[in-house]
Amino acid sequence: MPKMKTHSGMKKRVRVTGSGKIRREQTGIRHLAEAKSSKRKRRLSGTVEVAPSYAKKAKKLLGI
Repeated sequence: MPKMKTHSGMKKRVRVTGSGKIRREQTGIRHLAEAKSSKRKRRLSGTVEVAPSYAKKAKKLLGI
């Protein structure tokens, strides 16, 4: 049986931590930033953990 390939789109969007949790960038900061307040943009910066309901699917796509 052939090796399972990592999903290219998923590997660009998420990062796996040392403990195995999956982190992603927050949505809503890529464009139209001029209309958003500085406070809102600061809150959207950084990464957050992927929701548990979706983490299982993400791990499967990454081959973990």
